[in-house]
Amino acid sequence: MTDTAPTAALLIIGNEILSGRTQDANMAFIAKHLGTLGIRFREARVVPDEEVEIVAAVNALRARYTYVFTTGGIGPTHDDITAECIAKAFGLPLIRNPEAVRRLELHYAGTSMLNEARLRMANTPEGAILIDNPVSTAPGFQIGNVFVMAGVPMIMQAMLTGIGDRLVGGPVVKTKSVASSIPEGSFADTLRTIAADYPGVDIGSYPAFRQGKVSTALVLRATDPVLLETVTALVADMLRGLGGDPIIMDGYGDQ
Repeated sequence: MTDTAPTAALLIIGNEILSGRTQDANMAFIAKHLGTLGIRFREARVVPDEEVEIVAAVNALRARYTYVFTTGGIGPTHDDITAECIAKAFGLPLIRNPEAVRRLELHYAGTSMLNEARLRMANTPEGAILIDNPVSTAPGFQIGNVFVMAGVPMIMQAMLTGIGDRLVGGPVVKTKSVASSIPEGSFADTLRTIAADYPGVDIGSYPAFRQGKVSTALVLRATDPVLLETVTALVADMLRGLGGDPIIMDGYGDQ
């Protein structure tokens, strides 16, 4: 399935992801959310908290995709270096954003908690547009086609859902799933023919082993709902011809 819809990539920043200490909990949400907007999620990278790696990845991704989203590295500690790395990638000075400072001052008013470390969370590349953080106030930011967000899932989700008016999507991809007990090796050749005959539909085959039994979920994705229904019916008929009892579901079913 190919089209000219906007594309996106995710850059996950953090040693804790690469060490295995923390499991990424953001990519699936981002992929599904972008899908509802008609934006094709094409790539995800994970890089350590190292300037040269972050700068190189940002510049590579922003040149290739319509939108780039980053998560992680915008907190108050020494290893939170995303803002300065984004500034370097764009060749811009890093500034103490006045509006971000104002929001932090309001949030911490009446306390002694707004120290220099927390004020680092107000640093952005010059000219950046802030991304609201309704959870804990410290904002993310947008510069060009790069959207810099927090790594904490609750905050990231609030940031992402709040920038919908900045994103231009394309045709939304619809999804059907066909599950059966037929192992994929039994229909691989026929499925290859169907996929070649209908390039407008992306077909994926995903085997599973549950309670000692083999099952397969075929996931079909297309922007044309009529074409999607047609090919789904062909796939279901193929499985029936092999003695299966396919179950057709909207979306990904329980996969």
